[in-house]
Amino acid sequence: MTELLLQALYSGLLQGCSYALVALGLALVFGSTRVINLAHGELVLLAAYVAYTLESCFGLGPVAAIPAALAVTCAASASVYGVVRRIRHDREINSLILTFGIGVILTNTMLLVWKADVRSTSSTWLQDAVVLGPFYSMHSELLFAGLAVVLLAALWWWLARSWHGRALRAVASNRDAAALMGIRPGRVELLSFLVSGALAAFAGVALYCYGVIQPAYGGALTIKAFVITVLAGVGSIPGVLLGAVLLGVCEALTVTLASSALQELAGMALFLLVLFVLPNGLLGTARRRG
Repeated sequence: MTELLLQALYSGLLQGCSYALVALGLALVFGSTRVINLAHGELVLLAAYVAYTLESCFGLGPVAAIPAALAVTCAASASVYGVVRRIRHDREINSLILTFGIGVILTNTMLLVWKADVRSTSSTWLQDAVVLGPFYSMHSELLFAGLAVVLLAALWWWLARSWHGRALRAVASNRDAAALMGIRPGRVELLSFLVSGALAAFAGVALYCYGVIQPAYGGALTIKAFVITVLAGVGSIPGVLLGAVLLGVCEALTVTLASSALQELAGMALFLLVLFVLPNGLLGTARRRG
């Protein structure tokens, strides 16, 4: 029983890193522009289908498809911002409705192009098992869990140390004051959407490598990413990893000790519990105090 619990914790840790990779782009846009991009899950799925297309048609491995996925998702994310930026009143609510509609359009487009069949990678190496002592996982899970940590650290450094990152935080804090300081809010917000699209590309390729994809999965990815973003606290990048790992471990323990049918319910119960105890998220209050 002990070994089973340890394996569940290990699997939940890896799954949480994968969740963090999916949620990172949504958290960046939400924290910097206060726009909840409900089409983010569809952008992640779009990158996964780009990897599938290049593998099935040209024989390229999923990792080699990352540059193409980056180009497609960044272009799609910039297009989403091009529509959102035209909203003049009640931006938060109207962007919510608008991006939901964009997500529906993307889902139906993927259905038309790639059909509703379930797809997965044919790479045996990515799906082969890795044994680390008593723990078992796939190569792809370890690879993209490490990538998630690296990207999270890079994003945190970029926001904290680079000029563009500080400009983005300034626009998020006070858009009008940032404009008076010579910062162009429109360009900075476009940059945040482009970075979000790049993160979605990595997340989509990772999803294709360790799991299965189908067009209807985009909405579930968006919900998962939003739950993690709220758990983390608005603008807390390290909190994204903490919230994602907590969610992954909670779901893994629920599957191991109870039933897979309760997996989603356990995640939502954790979400409500954290909101009840810490309304600002796991690291939201601490970050503002700092």
